[in-house]
Amino acid sequence: MKRDSLSSPLPDVAAGPHLGHPLPLDWVGMQGIALPVWLEEGGQAQQVHAWADVQVDLPDPHVKGIHMSRLYLLLDAFAAAQPLDAGALAVVLRRMVDSHADCGSTQARLALAFPVLRRQPALLTAGLAGWKSYPVRLQAHVSPQGFALTLTVEIGYSSTCPCSAALARQLLAEAFAAQFGAGGIDGIAARDWLQEHASLATPHSQRSTATVTVALTEQAELDLFPLIDLVEAALATPLQTAVKRADEQAFARLNGANLMYVEDAARRVQAALASLAPHHAQARVTVRHMESLHPHDAVAQAGQLA
Repeated sequence: MKRDSLSSPLPDVAAGPHLGHPLPLDWVGMQGIALPVWLEEGGQAQQVHAWADVQVDLPDPHVKGIHMSRLYLLLDAFAAAQPLDAGALAVVLRRMVDSHADCGSTQARLALAFPVLRRQPALLTAGLAGWKSYPVRLQAHVSPQGFALTLTVEIGYSSTCPCSAALARQLLAEAFAAQFGAGGIDGIAARDWLQEHASLATPHSQRSTATVTVALTEQAELDLFPLIDLVEAALATPLQTAVKRADEQAFARLNGANLMYVEDAARRVQAALASLAPHHAQARVTVRHMESLHPHDAVAQAGQLA
């Protein structure tokens, strides 16, 4: 009688003898796992499409490999069970370590990258609003020394260089003097001239980004929106979504009132984060001005993480 191959036990090559080099490995796992996760921010829940990287250590040189399916199933259950927070991340990482006790694992780490969407009203026009996307990355790690978590968010803003603005003002002042001289000035004529000739552009006026990383405890809330609000208020020139002419003019006024070098922007955000100590006692900020004058960017960084 012919044996039914479908009823035969499946081969488990991983359980066989170790034929390779018997060496420990720092991390083994998976990258780029598609994962829907829930966030609760601003009193509302939203589901975001995240990409997850997950690994455990493999310190025993005689163990051939880890159980990747165990990590995947734990990650899937974690995403479906509750909104994302620091405590939930700590729990799932400890479960991943426990699931690999037979491999001698003592550490696990998980990174989640996703965009968080937020509705932003126009500066002046009532009822006008649009969606802004903020890239977020969470990096969690558990080991015998404890749990560690960092949150990184990228926030867009506009920056205008003070030197560039001064150069434009000088050209305008010289043209105004050439037109009206040192004598008495007709106010109406001066206003009409300014409306036609005072639109000199600033060569350093560009879209910019502030990337902020903060360390969080296991008991902390993510508080993404308050962090975003803090940074945008410090910089004072957040990017806009839907606008009408009045909103565009208001945005120009904000940029003119908040001229900043890349160093100024980094210090503004650094000071704002320091005002929340000890909640954000460990924080790092990196700002990037994608310059309209040069083919390169200007960058500055401040703060350290343990």
